[in-house]
Amino acid sequence: MTMERESINGVPEVTAVSTLNVIDLSGSDTHRSVSSLKQACLDCGFFYVINHGISDELMKEVFDQSRKAFALPLSEKMKLLKNEKHRGYTPLFDERLDPVNQLNAGDYKEGYYIGIEVPEDDPRAQEPYYGPNVWPDEDVLPGWRQCMEKYHQLALDVAKAVSRLIALALDLEIEYFNKQEILGEPIAILRLLHYEGRVSDPSKGIYGAGAHSDFGFITLLATDDVSGLQICKDKDAVPQKWEYVEPVKGAFVVNLGDMLERWSNCIFRSTLHRVIIGGQERYSIAYFVLPNHNCLVECLPTCRSEENPPKFPPIRCRTYLGQRYEETHANLSKYQTHADLSTQERPKT
Repeated sequence: MTMERESINGVPEVTAVSTLNVIDLSGSDTHRSVSSLKQACLDCGFFYVINHGISDELMKEVFDQSRKAFALPLSEKMKLLKNEKHRGYTPLFDERLDPVNQLNAGDYKEGYYIGIEVPEDDPRAQEPYYGPNVWPDEDVLPGWRQCMEKYHQLALDVAKAVSRLIALALDLEIEYFNKQEILGEPIAILRLLHYEGRVSDPSKGIYGAGAHSDFGFITLLATDDVSGLQICKDKDAVPQKWEYVEPVKGAFVVNLGDMLERWSNCIFRSTLHRVIIGGQERYSIAYFVLPNHNCLVECLPTCRSEENPPKFPPIRCRTYLGQRYEETHANLSKYQTHADLSTQERPKT
């Protein structure tokens, strides 16, 4: 199956539908699961996960609650604006994931960040990505916080199950990534996303989400039934070839992040992806999993040799994440006056 769109240089771009491996987390054949996952990680760093243990009922509730939050008036959403810990609401254009091609505007999406809840008086709240979340009032969105907290914990369990297969695929001990200093106290970020339906036009730099790779260890993505996610398996190809990743009911789309690519010395791939909107609203729920703030991300012992020395210097998770956020997110000073956002004026294109 192929779909034709205009590429940035005006030449028709044929976009195929990608065929991804499917990993069954309830399966008893661990060897088969590890082999399938490893092939996916070597090929494109994207795969589906099914039978993950999160019920269809809870998934429906999370999507319903997400829609209710984004349907609030902008004035109400701006009361929940993200803070310096990257918790809370992010308006349209807050994120510019592909600055080279997004010259006039950021991403045509709004979002909501929810991290692991850490009380303000907890010493861990001094860390840059730990602290209290920004929650809507119960009378505005009844049951919203409870729903999101429940999903957050269950999604972390799924991520840890996937991490065990990744460890085995890299010839590591099965709980390698679940050690205290790595995913024992992770930076785990739930992000609700709403694409308003503006038709994407790459020739004008208009994207639901610009081309990027994720920052962290792995990402779990749940989507509605509206297509839009595309991957580019070879970012250096000219022209780039983009393939759709179609929604699969009840499945997570899982992709590897840049930290895992660094850990694996580029054996496993963190792949370029973007969101192209065809005129329909689209909702998705991303769950970004990163290691402990102080985790040192350096080449794994099973991924280096005399012939293949480490390609990257060691770096702390907090340092790397800070650099990437600074590159792609609007500074909070942009929102010093909420009135500027009252009409969500579109940039000229």
